[in-house]
Amino acid sequence: MTTDAVGGVWSYALTLCRGLLARQVRVTLAVLGPPPGATQRLEAAAIPGLRLLDTGLMLDWMVPDAAAVRDAGGRLAALARDCGADLLHLNSPALAAGNRFPIPVLAFCHSCMASWWAAVRSGPLPSDFTWHRDLLAEGYRVADLVAAPSAAFAAATQSLYGLPERPRLVFNGTAPWAMRGASPTPFFAFTAGRLWDEGKNLATLDAAAAQLPFPLLAAGPVEGPGGARIDLRHLQTQGSLDRAAMQAMLARQPAFVSAARYEPFGLAVLEAAQAGCPLVLSDIPTFREIWGGAADYVASGDAAGFAAALRRLAAPRLRQARGEAARRRAARYTADAMVTATLDLYRELVPARAFLETPA
Repeated sequence: MTTDAVGGVWSYALTLCRGLLARQVRVTLAVLGPPPGATQRLEAAAIPGLRLLDTGLMLDWMVPDAAAVRDAGGRLAALARDCGADLLHLNSPALAAGNRFPIPVLAFCHSCMASWWAAVRSGPLPSDFTWHRDLLAEGYRVADLVAAPSAAFAAATQSLYGLPERPRLVFNGTAPWAMRGASPTPFFAFTAGRLWDEGKNLATLDAAAAQLPFPLLAAGPVEGPGGARIDLRHLQTQGSLDRAAMQAMLARQPAFVSAARYEPFGLAVLEAAQAGCPLVLSDIPTFREIWGGAADYVASGDAAGFAAALRRLAAPRLRQARGEAARRRAARYTADAMVTATLDLYRELVPARAFLETPA
């Protein structure tokens, strides 16, 4: 299985690996892009039986041209062959383009540049995105199965890439944290993610924060690996929080807010909902699909609307009711459900004699 240490795919992959290994599936986790940090390596080391392989290969969206992606895919195919894998789970499906793999390939589309552009920018796709879109389309055609984390994103992927079939739906999931009761604190709002990513739309939340009588805290990096950066004047940035710090933050049950224009699923929202945080989310198809009536929605660019929605949640009874609604909805998206659905896809791809599984 491939992963990267840059964004939410890392959390997704570790959760999936943990569940697969518990079901006697052998997993080699191949890291692409910048190497994992010390805390991330400790997270991986805490999963019994997981083999972490730092490949040194670049992520497909960080390389200069299609040739570099094809080369990385070829080297990945050799690594899969060397470690005796029976299936390749690609979380970077462009790597399948131009390569012949001796084993079945599951391509999981977590995000892509073309769908990001359609949600965040306007006008035709620029040339430095076009080659990547075409390469990804080829990767999807090469894959034996394609999957996506929400029906809305599956539909967008099918349309953008002209796929003959809609990608299979496997909702992301995560194990609930054992939340300790936090000492009562004054009400505040909170957001988390790649703050530098235009798709997360932190500019709108920064403007909303200027209209609030309470703090709006933001966790995550303000600089991306490609040089992207955002300057925030009103949000109270917290830097990147490790798992324990995030758990402590969510245990205080702030209102969790996301103004994202682009979000194929949203793991940070799920973790907040599991903690009983009320949700104020941008009104985009993915969030509507996943959270239904358990969240309050605001148009993604409406800073005043976000501020008004958050001010309403300052009322304790409403905040508690909306937090409980989010918690109940979050119970749909468990790690076990994600692992089960993923294993079902694996079993379609791997012969019935179950190469994947070791004896119990």
